[in-house]
Amino acid sequence: MDNGGVTKVSDGTLRRRPAQRRSQERVERMLDECARLLDEVGYDGLTTKEVARRANVPIGTFYQFFPDKQGLVRALGLRNLDAFLDRVTARLTERRLKNWTEAVDILVDEFVDMKHTMPGFGVMDFGEVLVTPGGPGLRGTERMLDGRRENNFVVADRVRALAVEVLGAPASPELDRAIVVAVEAADAVLKLAFRVDPQGDPALIAECKRLVRRYLEDYAS
Repeated sequence: MDNGGVTKVSDGTLRRRPAQRRSQERVERMLDECARLLDEVGYDGLTTKEVARRANVPIGTFYQFFPDKQGLVRALGLRNLDAFLDRVTARLTERRLKNWTEAVDILVDEFVDMKHTMPGFGVMDFGEVLVTPGGPGLRGTERMLDGRRENNFVVADRVRALAVEVLGAPASPELDRAIVVAVEAADAVLKLAFRVDPQGDPALIAECKRLVRRYLEDYAS
C-alpha cells in the first residue's frame, strides 16, 4: 500500500527528518519497497542494498535516513500503526456508535483487511516480525517500535488515545490497564485465527470481537 504522502514516524525513528518533498518521497518509496520485500523474501532476506536499489535511491541516501535494516522496519511498523488508526478513525466518522466499545468490531475488521491487502502487513504489522502468518514472532522483534517497551504497549497507548479523544471513553488508570489487556487478548486470538487459516478463520475473528467487546463493556458502564 502506498500512502502517497509523508510518513508519520515518531521523532527519533529517522536519522533526520525529510524536509523537502523529494526527500519525503524517497523515504516513502523505501518504506514501500521494504513492505513488498517482506512479502517476497521475508525479514531475513531483506537487505538495505536491495531496498535502496528498488526504491531507486543511492545507498548513501538510505543511511541518511535509516541507521540499518531494523530502523527501516521500525519506521514501517510505525507507519502501519498510523495507517491503521487513520482507517479506523475514518470509519468511526461514518457511523454513530451507541457505545464506544462498539468500535472494537471496526478495529478488528480494519486489522484483518490490512492483513489481506497491505503489502508486508502479514509479515510485520505493528513491529513484531512473524515467521508464519499466525506467528511465532521472530525473537528480538517484540520491542521493535520502542526499545523500552513491548510493541503491544505502544499500540495500546495509541488505541487508548483514540478511545478517549475520538470516542469519549472515560480516561482513567483503570481504562489504561483495560486497553492493554484488550490489545494483548486481541493479538493472541487474531494470531490463532491466522494460524488456523492463513486468511484468518472467520469464527475465531468473530470470537475475538465478542471477547474484547464484552470485556471492555464493564469499563464503559
